[in-house]
Amino acid sequence: MSELVIQPTTTAQWHALVSDAEHAAGYTLGEELESYLVFLLMRFTRKPQMLSRVMALDYLKQTHGSRAARGQKLKDVGDHCLLFSGLFPQHAEKRMVKVSYFVKLGRSAYQQVFENLHNHDTLYSHLSKDFVTLMDILQTMRDIQHDNNHKTHLSPMHAFDLWHDTGSNHAYRAIKSMTNGDPVKPAFVDFPDDNPSLKRH
Repeated sequence: MSELVIQPTTTAQWHALVSDAEHAAGYTLGEELESYLVFLLMRFTRKPQMLSRVMALDYLKQTHGSRAARGQKLKDVGDHCLLFSGLFPQHAEKRMVKVSYFVKLGRSAYQQVFENLHNHDTLYSHLSKDFVTLMDILQTMRDIQHDNNHKTHLSPMHAFDLWHDTGSNHAYRAIKSMTNGDPVKPAFVDFPDDNPSLKRH
């Protein structure tokens, strides 16, 4: 897994980094989602090996164990898919799958956590609905950290596939920056629903 040039040491520094990426990506997250993303990133930098697991197998195995254990496995799958699609999208090619595979897997995992909670905590519903937005913010964060000109690390083909499959705004902007043209919006694409809690600039 490629090493990231992202090494904040305090919660405040992580919040600042996420806030900068939100602004650059054109989104404002609510406090709940922003905090979740910050603490997820902090956990990842302490345990970078967490992304070496085969997420599809974790997803299939979640049917075993107690309700709490299944929920934790599904949450882990969602977290891993979010980090993988946001910070390491180029590695999807090495696994012979599209980034959208991890988007669909992660959204489904978070949604199942929500549906299986007794109290129906809406956090996981929001994580599912806003998965692509969170991915865009993470990809923007990586671009900012790796290049002062905010050049994307996505190839033209990967950017088009990601936009086509998920409606990613980050991918759309990447296509425009690389081609100096507007990609044609494909018909019958199931883009994720916008969350009213998010405001685009």
